[in-house]
Amino acid sequence: MLVFSQQNLVMFSVPKTGSTAMEVALKPWADIAFYKHRKHTPVGRYQRKIAPFLEAAYDLRPETMAVIRAPLEHLRSWYRYRAATLPVDFDGFVQGVIAPTPPQWARIGSQLNFLTDARGTLGITHLFAYEAQPTLRQWLEIRMQSDITFAPQNVSPNAPTNLSNDTLEAFNTHYAEEIALHTEVTNAGGHLITAL
Repeated sequence: MLVFSQQNLVMFSVPKTGSTAMEVALKPWADIAFYKHRKHTPVGRYQRKIAPFLEAAYDLRPETMAVIRAPLEHLRSWYRYRAATLPVDFDGFVQGVIAPTPPQWARIGSQLNFLTDARGTLGITHLFAYEAQPTLRQWLEIRMQSDITFAPQNVSPNAPTNLSNDTLEAFNTHYAEEIALHTEVTNAGGHLITAL
Protein backbone atom coordinates (compact mmCIF):
# COMPACT_ATOMS: atom_id res chain seq x y z
CA MET A 1 0.00 0.00 0.00
CA LEU A 2 1.25 3.47 -0.91
CA VAL A 3 -0.06 6.84 0.32
CA PHE A 4 0.42 9.93 -1.87
CA SER A 5 -0.47 13.10 0.00
CA GLN A 6 0.10 15.54 -2.88
CA GLN A 7 -2.04 13.42 -5.21
CA ASN A 8 -4.59 12.76 -2.43
CA LEU A 9 -4.51 9.06 -3.23
CA VAL A 10 -4.01 5.66 -1.62
CA MET A 11 -2.98 2.70 -3.77
CA PHE A 12 -4.05 -0.73 -2.51
CA SER A 13 -1.79 -3.69 -3.31
CA VAL A 14 -4.12 -6.53 -4.26
CA PRO A 15 -2.05 -9.76 -4.38
CA LYS A 16 -1.26 -11.12 -7.86
CA THR A 17 -2.41 -8.02 -9.76
CA GLY A 18 0.98 -6.54 -10.61
CA SER A 19 1.09 -4.57 -7.37
CA THR A 20 4.84 -4.97 -6.85
CA ALA A 21 5.62 -3.53 -10.29
CA MET A 22 3.27 -0.63 -9.55
CA GLU A 23 4.89 0.00 -6.17
CA VAL A 24 8.39 0.06 -7.65
CA ALA A 25 7.28 2.53 -10.33
CA LEU A 26 5.28 4.79 -8.01
CA LYS A 27 7.41 4.76 -4.85
CA PRO A 28 9.17 8.09 -5.73
CA TRP A 29 5.85 9.94 -5.25
CA ALA A 30 4.76 8.13 -2.08
CA ASP A 31 4.87 9.75 1.36
CA ILE A 32 4.01 6.54 3.21
CA ALA A 33 4.74 2.99 2.08
CA PHE A 34 3.49 -0.17 3.77
CA TYR A 35 5.66 -3.24 3.15
CA LYS A 36 6.08 -6.84 4.30
CA HIS A 37 3.08 -7.91 6.43
CA ARG A 38 1.23 -4.61 5.88
CA LYS A 39 1.75 -4.40 2.12
CA HIS A 40 -1.50 -6.18 1.28
CA THR A 41 -3.76 -4.26 3.68
CA PRO A 42 -7.41 -4.83 2.64
CA VAL A 43 -10.15 -2.22 2.49
CA GLY A 44 -11.77 -3.21 5.77
CA ARG A 45 -8.61 -2.75 7.82
CA TYR A 46 -7.78 0.47 5.95
CA GLN A 47 -11.17 1.96 6.79
CA ARG A 48 -10.93 0.95 10.46
CA LYS A 49 -7.30 1.83 11.17
CA ILE A 50 -5.46 3.76 8.48
CA ALA A 51 -8.07 6.18 7.09
CA PRO A 52 -8.82 7.63 10.57
CA PHE A 53 -5.08 8.00 11.19
CA LEU A 54 -4.49 9.80 7.88
CA GLU A 55 -7.34 12.20 8.61
CA ALA A 56 -6.33 12.88 12.21
CA ALA A 57 -2.59 13.17 11.62
CA TYR A 58 -2.43 14.75 8.17
CA ASP A 59 -5.95 16.02 7.41
CA LEU A 60 -6.03 13.62 4.44
CA ARG A 61 -9.24 12.12 3.07
CA PRO A 62 -7.74 10.49 0.01
CA GLU A 63 -9.33 8.76 -2.93
CA THR A 64 -8.41 5.11 -3.26
CA MET A 65 -7.33 2.98 -6.21
CA ALA A 66 -6.75 -0.72 -6.84
CA VAL A 67 -6.54 -3.29 -9.61
CA ILE A 68 -8.74 -6.36 -10.07
CA ARG A 69 -7.75 -9.28 -12.27
CA ALA A 70 -10.04 -11.71 -14.11
CA PRO A 71 -10.79 -14.16 -11.28
CA LEU A 72 -9.75 -17.34 -13.09
CA GLU A 73 -6.51 -15.70 -14.25
CA HIS A 74 -5.99 -14.55 -10.68
CA LEU A 75 -6.12 -18.18 -9.53
CA ARG A 76 -3.82 -19.21 -12.38
CA SER A 77 -1.28 -16.65 -11.16
CA TRP A 78 -1.52 -17.98 -7.60
CA TYR A 79 -1.12 -21.54 -8.85
CA ARG A 80 1.99 -20.75 -10.89
CA TYR A 81 3.44 -18.95 -7.88
CA ARG A 82 2.90 -21.99 -5.62
CA ALA A 83 3.07 -24.83 -8.17
CA ALA A 84 6.45 -26.17 -7.06
CA THR A 85 5.16 -26.88 -3.57
CA LEU A 86 1.57 -27.92 -4.32
CA PRO A 87 0.35 -31.53 -4.00
CA VAL A 88 -2.21 -31.10 -6.82
CA ASP A 89 -2.56 -29.92 -10.41
CA PHE A 90 -4.45 -26.73 -11.28
CA ASP A 91 -7.82 -28.47 -11.32
CA GLY A 92 -7.17 -29.76 -7.81
CA PHE A 93 -5.93 -26.35 -6.71
CA VAL A 94 -9.16 -24.67 -7.82
CA GLN A 95 -11.19 -27.36 -6.08
CA GLY A 96 -9.20 -26.70 -2.93
CA VAL A 97 -9.72 -22.93 -3.16
CA ILE A 98 -13.49 -23.24 -3.49
CA ALA A 99 -13.85 -25.99 -0.87
CA PRO A 100 -15.97 -25.12 2.21
CA THR A 101 -12.80 -25.42 4.31
CA PRO A 102 -9.81 -24.88 2.00
CA PRO A 103 -6.59 -26.69 2.89
CA GLN A 104 -3.69 -24.46 3.95
CA TRP A 105 -2.10 -24.51 0.48
CA ALA A 106 -5.34 -23.24 -1.09
CA ARG A 107 -6.01 -20.31 1.26
CA ILE A 108 -5.45 -17.33 -1.00
CA GLY A 109 -8.31 -15.04 0.03
CA SER A 110 -10.38 -13.31 -2.61
CA GLN A 111 -10.14 -10.05 -4.48
CA LEU A 112 -13.78 -9.34 -3.65
CA ASN A 113 -13.21 -9.62 0.11
CA PHE A 114 -10.03 -7.55 -0.20
CA LEU A 115 -11.82 -4.71 -2.00
CA THR A 116 -15.00 -4.55 0.10
CA ASP A 117 -15.85 -3.67 3.69
CA ALA A 118 -17.63 -5.80 6.27
CA ARG A 119 -20.98 -4.96 4.67
CA GLY A 120 -19.77 -6.08 1.25
CA THR A 121 -19.59 -2.51 -0.08
CA LEU A 122 -16.83 -1.67 -2.56
CA GLY A 123 -14.34 0.61 -0.82
CA ILE A 124 -12.34 1.75 -3.84
CA THR A 125 -12.81 5.06 -5.65
CA HIS A 126 -10.92 4.05 -8.81
CA LEU A 127 -10.93 0.34 -9.65
CA PHE A 128 -8.97 -0.75 -12.73
CA ALA A 129 -9.02 -3.98 -14.69
CA TYR A 130 -5.62 -5.67 -14.74
CA GLU A 131 -6.16 -6.37 -18.43
CA ALA A 132 -6.52 -2.61 -19.18
CA GLN A 133 -2.89 -1.68 -18.52
CA PRO A 134 -2.79 1.30 -20.94
CA THR A 135 -5.85 2.82 -19.23
CA LEU A 136 -4.30 2.32 -15.79
CA ARG A 137 -0.93 3.72 -16.80
CA GLN A 138 -2.41 6.75 -18.57
CA TRP A 139 -4.52 7.62 -15.51
CA LEU A 140 -1.49 7.31 -13.23
CA GLU A 141 0.62 9.46 -15.53
CA ILE A 142 -1.99 12.22 -15.36
CA ARG A 143 -2.24 11.87 -11.59
CA MET A 144 1.53 11.85 -11.04
CA GLN A 145 2.20 14.31 -13.88
CA SER A 146 5.01 12.09 -15.11
CA ASP A 147 5.71 9.16 -17.41
CA ILE A 148 5.12 5.80 -15.72
CA THR A 149 6.72 2.49 -16.70
CA PHE A 150 5.94 -0.85 -15.08
CA ALA A 151 8.89 -3.26 -15.13
CA PRO A 152 7.93 -6.93 -14.61
CA GLN A 153 8.43 -8.13 -11.04
CA ASN A 154 8.03 -11.53 -9.36
CA VAL A 155 7.21 -13.36 -12.60
CA SER A 156 6.30 -16.98 -11.88
CA PRO A 157 7.37 -19.85 -14.18
CA ASN A 158 4.85 -21.33 -16.57
CA ALA A 159 2.81 -24.31 -15.45
CA PRO A 160 -0.14 -26.19 -17.02
CA THR A 161 -3.48 -24.76 -15.90
CA ASN A 162 -6.05 -27.06 -17.47
CA LEU A 163 -9.50 -27.18 -15.90
CA SER A 164 -12.32 -29.70 -16.20
CA ASN A 165 -15.78 -28.49 -17.17
CA ASP A 166 -17.19 -29.53 -13.80
CA THR A 167 -14.54 -27.61 -11.87
CA LEU A 168 -14.98 -24.57 -14.11
CA GLU A 169 -18.72 -24.60 -13.49
CA ALA A 170 -18.17 -24.87 -9.73
CA PHE A 171 -15.63 -22.06 -9.87
CA ASN A 172 -18.00 -19.79 -11.80
CA THR A 173 -20.70 -20.37 -9.19
CA HIS A 174 -18.39 -19.83 -6.23
CA TYR A 175 -16.82 -16.68 -7.73
CA ALA A 176 -19.99 -15.25 -9.27
CA GLU A 177 -19.85 -11.92 -7.37
CA GLU A 178 -16.16 -11.37 -8.06
CA ILE A 179 -16.64 -12.26 -11.73
CA ALA A 180 -19.52 -9.76 -11.88
CA LEU A 181 -17.38 -7.02 -10.34
CA HIS A 182 -14.54 -7.65 -12.79
CA THR A 183 -17.05 -7.61 -15.66
CA GLU A 184 -18.44 -4.29 -14.42
CA VAL A 185 -14.95 -2.78 -14.39
CA THR A 186 -14.22 -4.16 -17.86
CA ASN A 187 -17.50 -2.82 -19.22
CA ALA A 188 -16.59 0.60 -17.80
CA GLY A 189 -13.60 0.69 -20.12
CA GLY A 190 -11.25 -0.81 -17.56
CA HIS A 191 -11.75 2.01 -15.04
CA LEU A 192 -14.72 1.95 -12.67
CA ILE A 193 -15.25 5.15 -10.67
CA THR A 194 -17.23 4.82 -7.46
CA ALA A 195 -18.66 7.69 -5.44
CA LEU A 196 -17.74 6.71 -1.89
